[in-house]
Amino acid sequence: MSDGTALAGPDGALRCPWALSTADYVTYHDEEWGRPVHGDDALFERLALEAFQSGLSWITILRRRPGFRAAFADFKIATVATFTDDDRDRLLTDTRIIRNRAKIDATLANARALADWAPGELDTLIWSHAPDPPATRPVPKTIADVPAVTPESTALSKALKKRGLRFVGPTTAYALMQACGLVNDHLANCVARRVG
Repeated sequence: MSDGTALAGPDGALRCPWALSTADYVTYHDEEWGRPVHGDDALFERLALEAFQSGLSWITILRRRPGFRAAFADFKIATVATFTDDDRDRLLTDTRIIRNRAKIDATLANARALADWAPGELDTLIWSHAPDPPATRPVPKTIADVPAVTPESTALSKALKKRGLRFVGPTTAYALMQACGLVNDHLANCVARRVG
């Protein structure tokens, strides 16, 4: 039973306890989570996947990510924005993804909205909500020290909704901020915090 502090992984290095349940999580934790992500298409993918994760475990999404990428044209905003009702019907029967009608509809609507934005505008908007300066945030020592929502994620959620995006509540926005490196929520003695 963990007390919420970093635990030794398969190689003996200390990691955030959530990362140790599967090899997939260890790899994601060590190589992706909390590392800066830039680019409109890359951020659209993360935003869509965080929305699909709502109410599910992240491992469910992580393991289906190749299927999501295939189904959603590698999350190229310009391509997804052109998806038709036939594409929507195809997605609703695609067993490689989560076949949630509301989440699929939100992803398609978000792509259509984002297609009208200037290149780099999504990247700029999201990164403008990174805490400034990040060093003022206390370094989490246990999982209990990691928030689910922050003033910055609430502001990001409001900004995205104001621009017409869906499935972007404050908790989803904070998960996006964590995953894309706007904040560093690796625990204080986690090996990934030192390299990230």
